[in-house]
Amino acid sequence: MRIGRKGCGTFEVLVTGRASHAGLEPEAGVNALTEAAHQVLEITALGRPEAGTSVTPTVASAGTASNVVPASATVVVDVRVETAAEKDRVEAGFAALTPRLDGAEIAVRGGIHRPPMPESAAASFFTVAERLLPGVAGVAVGGGSDGNLTAAIGVPTLDGLGAVGGGAHTDHEYLLVESMAERAKLVTGLVTALTTSQLED
Repeated sequence: MRIGRKGCGTFEVLVTGRASHAGLEPEAGVNALTEAAHQVLEITALGRPEAGTSVTPTVASAGTASNVVPASATVVVDVRVETAAEKDRVEAGFAALTPRLDGAEIAVRGGIHRPPMPESAAASFFTVAERLLPGVAGVAVGGGSDGNLTAAIGVPTLDGLGAVGGGAHTDHEYLLVESMAERAKLVTGLVTALTTSQLED
């Protein structure tokens, strides 16, 4: 189960250039795809794995035809952070992006919309979970959930109580059916503890 989660968000970097014929007068254009390539390298450099921060360009699009200098490009970036300080640093980094090519323009949308969920938010619930299901593992993960939001407003939060499985968000995602009854009992026990004030302060 999840006792901590990274803060997460999505940025969209919009690059505007100028179209021209790629064969007749490429020099008359401002290549938005080339500008986007420069920006992808700048964006990737914002990552700090040693601090638990990942900044990952994930989806990109540009251009309209093979013989036209692209007038626009878009880069979507997934961001995960463990601390509020890293959230601020990464958001400032996106705000500071500047064009490399003369005539290119950049706009940034989005941000880190789910703050980190600290392990302290799960402490009281996890103590009960360990009592109900000895040997249960509590892990901090990079994936975000609504637990990030409840933890941020001070609500004790234990997450990832559903299906046990793997391959999240892939075509081979699976769950272990045999684990469902055990998980149902665990959730029942947690709800009982919550409603009878058995949680530790």
